[in-house]
This record gives sequence, structure tokens and C-alpha cells, in this order.
Amino acid sequence: MRFRPRPGDPANAGPRGAPVSTPVRDAPPATPFTASPAAPFTASPAEAGTGPWDGAGAVVGRDVPAATLSAHDRSTRAGGAAWWEPPGMSQTPVLDLRGIDKSFGPVRVLQQVDFTAYAGEVTALVGDNGAGKTTLVKCVGGIHPIDGGEYLFDGRPVRPTSPREAAALGVEVVHQDLALADNLDIVQNMFLGRERRRGLVLDETAMEELARRTLAELSVRTIGSVRRKVSELSGGQRQTVAIARAVLWDSRVVVLDEPSAALGVAQTQQVLEIVRRLADQGLAVILISHNMNDVFAVSDRIAALYLGRTVAQVRAADVTHAQVVELITAGRCESLGIRG
Repeated sequence: MRFRPRPGDPANAGPRGAPVSTPVRDAPPATPFTASPAAPFTASPAEAGTGPWDGAGAVVGRDVPAATLSAHDRSTRAGGAAWWEPPGMSQTPVLDLRGIDKSFGPVRVLQQVDFTAYAGEVTALVGDNGAGKTTLVKCVGGIHPIDGGEYLFDGRPVRPTSPREAAALGVEVVHQDLALADNLDIVQNMFLGRERRRGLVLDETAMEELARRTLAELSVRTIGSVRRKVSELSGGQRQTVAIARAVLWDSRVVVLDEPSAALGVAQTQQVLEIVRRLADQGLAVILISHNMNDVFAVSDRIAALYLGRTVAQVRAADVTHAQVVELITAGRCESLGIRG
């Protein structure tokens, strides 16, 4: 786990008030600026070598003021969203959405939405009710075809038009309702619709072993027998089964829609540990949550939606709890130079 303590920070309170360590740190507010995305940044003699990146993009340190980050690393995507990326990071995102549009009749739900997700990272997707988070996730999962924009997977343009096509790419979505069958056991739920066969019969032994192994890799020890009926499981255990089912199929991107909703403190902590563990295993994890404590506890990046548009996608370590709340509720943040 990569939790780091942040003493004295109000955001250091865990889910529903329980203490938890978070990977964020306080940073002085950035001053507004005007910068051209196309203009290369050249460090001044006073700045060169003082931050984590020098003028050539090399890593030279660990800490840098938020104002320096905003001035050096901000760019603007096609949809107008503010984007912070370290110059030294040239890693291609596993999932890259550019200018995504989606309408239902005359209602435009998504307008020029930009979003990226990187392997080995948790990217939180935040926004108020009606901001378009669930619609965007359904577009990613192939449930809703996009009306316009680019959907890039590993740098290749694709257009999944069904959940099966998205799953073939390596995209798995754990919806808020979990989609588990209460009358079936854990193994049957994990392989539902994708059962393994040996000749004309189901290979129960192979499926049971693979289910055990997947749960063990996620360090899940509270379920007991994989032959327990789902109806006997707690809310946290059900969420664990749904996540395990998503990673069972060589997934590259796992989307979790409100995984800690309606869970107690201990169950929420268990789910958050699994979320972080998925990223540590190299998956690109997209976390949708209204709980800012959960977001800051496990996220590497935060993307904020406001009324169907991407306001900004920033590194979690470079923003504060209050700044993210301002992005969500107002669609702008003066201290980050984002005026909506």
C-alpha cells in the first residue's frame, strides 16, 4: 500500500470520520496565469533544478510548489479543460478520451469531455449529481455509443458498441448495483456468462480454483468458502466479489462506480485497500466517488466534471480538498487559474 500520513489535515479523516492516511499534501495555492499549450517551457536559471523537473523534463527532485507546477505543466485539451502533466512523463495512457459528446434526444449530457487513465494509477472521476459521470462510464463500457469525439485505447482509435466489445479490449465496469445474482454462489457469479467447460460439462474444479486464486491475489480473506451464496454476504463482501469478477479476465481498465456507497467504515477501508492494490498490480483504475476522503486516500489523479464538461484533470498531490470541491460545485477554481 502507498498511503502516506498527512498529520493535522482535515482531509486526513477517513471514511465517515475514521482516521486514514492519504497520499496528498498541502501546497500553497497557485496564482492565475496565462500560458500557451504549444509554447515549450524553458526553466529560468533561478528555477532550473529546484523542482522535480528541470527545463529538459528530467526528474531532479521531489517537491515543488503548486504555483510552479501550474505555470510549467498546465496545458489545455480540445474541450477547454485544464490539464496538468509532468514534462518528463511520456507514458501513453491506456484509456484516452478526447472531445466526447453524448446526447439523449435534445439533451446534451456530455460535451467535449476529455479524460485519461494510466496503467498503475487510480484516476478519480468526481462531479455533482447530473454532471455526467455515469453516462461517461457507460460510454467507456460500451453500453452507450458515443456521438462524437475520439476513444483511444493504448493509443489506437476504437469504438466499442457493446459491453462485450469493451471487455474484449480489457475494459471491465463494476456498476453501483454490482449486478450479482443472490441465488448463485461466488464462483457461479464470477463466471456467469463466461463459464469454462470441459467437453460438454462445466469445469467446476478449474473455475473454483481460479476464483480462489483471484481473491487471494487481492488479499481477500473475509469471505471464507467460494461456494457461499451471494445472498449470505455482507455489502463489503459483495463489492469484493464484483471487483474480483472484473479483474478475472485479464482486464486493463477497471471502472468502479461508487464502490463504497452504503458501506460501513471497516468495509469501506477494505474496499479502498483493494482499489489501491489493483493499481499497484498495474491496472488502470477509474474510481467514481462523492466521498472526498476516499478520493484523496487512494487516487493519483482527479478528473472533475461539471454540467457534462471536463473542468480539469489534475494530480491529487497538487490540489487540496477545498479546491476539488470548488471544481465540482462551481466549475472553476481561482487558486488554480481555472475560471470556467
